[in-house]
Amino acid sequence: MAVPGQGFEPSTGDGPEPEPSAGRERELRTAHEGLLQIRRLVNGPAGAAVPAPWEVRQPARAVALVLEAAGFPPSAVDAEGRRTRTGYRVADGPEPGRAQVTWSGPPGGGAAEEEQERLTACAGALEGLGWVCLLYRGPRRRRFLEVEPPR
Repeated sequence: MAVPGQGFEPSTGDGPEPEPSAGRERELRTAHEGLLQIRRLVNGPAGAAVPAPWEVRQPARAVALVLEAAGFPPSAVDAEGRRTRTGYRVADGPEPGRAQVTWSGPPGGGAAEEEQERLTACAGALEGLGWVCLLYRGPRRRRFLEVEPPR
């Protein structure tokens, strides 16, 4: 959903389920094309192959944009903060310039069983746009991706 003065906001998986609409699809496509154009303009010879400086400053937002544009479903929460939909969840990483991606869903929804396959697919989409992704096991043996720009 667009926030006045901020432009398109990609789904991070921590909000309500996005309403599918032609308007949101158009905004998503425009935002993703804009990301690639910015890369071509500011990255010199590397062009669209690596994240632009604004992406490095806002990695969670940039990663969420890539995942949503690639067609991955975002997780969602209701008004009480309970997970209502299985999908990706993007948050700031433990250090500046990094993001974390988890595969989250409602209890008993099967997210844990599909997380390795789905996170590996998410990593493929992100690595195709120059991000470095490392798959880890965290608390309770749940997997997550740590995403960072190339060094």
